[in-house]
Amino acid sequence: MSTDVWLPIPPDEIPGLPEGPVYRFWDGGDDGRQEFPADPADCAVYVVPYMKRQPVKVRPLARMTNLRLIQTLTAGVDDITSVLDLVAPGVTLCNARGVHDASTAELAVTLTLASLRGVPGFVRAQDRGRWQSGFHPALADKNVLIVGYGAIGEAVEDRLVPFEVARVTRVARSERTAARGPVHPIAALPALLPEADVVILSTPLNDATRGLAGPEFLARMKDGALLVNVARGAVVDTEALLAEVTTGRICAALDVVDPEPLPPEHPLWSAPGVLISPHVGGPTSAYLPRAKRLLVDQLGRFVNHRPLGHVILVTGSAGA
Repeated sequence: MSTDVWLPIPPDEIPGLPEGPVYRFWDGGDDGRQEFPADPADCAVYVVPYMKRQPVKVRPLARMTNLRLIQTLTAGVDDITSVLDLVAPGVTLCNARGVHDASTAELAVTLTLASLRGVPGFVRAQDRGRWQSGFHPALADKNVLIVGYGAIGEAVEDRLVPFEVARVTRVARSERTAARGPVHPIAALPALLPEADVVILSTPLNDATRGLAGPEFLARMKDGALLVNVARGAVVDTEALLAEVTTGRICAALDVVDPEPLPPEHPLWSAPGVLISPHVGGPTSAYLPRAKRLLVDQLGRFVNHRPLGHVILVTGSAGA
């Protein structure tokens, strides 16, 4: 039996891959029905194809009976954790922490600025050949609340500082002190939300965060506040958000939605004060070089029996 590593990037395009494994290229293909490159039972490391729908990503898992490592190229791993029953015990799941920090943080700030400064209205006016000036809020002097202060949340704050925001408040699963200041626990949200002009969601999707931005969360946001979601669509209760934005009480800028992709007839498309981008936080020119560096490092650790980075869980262990 060979020690196969399935890669969604051609191995000859990744300089520095360690010697030893047999590298197989498999990215699922355009239709998700691409032939497997070899017997899935020989696969020891499965690098999950990027920007594919979940059925494509999980298709070979049940046949990978000798799998030891699943490496995603996304920060979120909910597509995999939701189907762990397909995976044998003892398989390590790792995410791509660091690969998408820059791109996603850029988009979070882009959506914030575009929404505050009225850019969608300018684009629509341009399409009609109209000069539509007006007064719009600035990001300067705003209080910003970041919910989900991991690597992406930190990168968002790094990019907010030059914009002269009044204050950045940080929230994560548990209380701690980060390099830039205190991080509050999620339990503190009811007290923090009414003070925020902009709320940026960058939390992973799990049982604790699914529907986190629901009716109570949104009701505690101040009038005129902006909700920015670069996390996962299901972190926000879509019906509750629609109820709030329809009244014009708050606005939203969303890179992720629930359901996703959003059906053409969905009312969120035409809801007032809502800006939607089609889940493009990660796929930029910054992705590929960072993904390749991650794979070289992680596979080097695997081949040389060193501790892996960015471990989320080991299947079959407590809490997995």
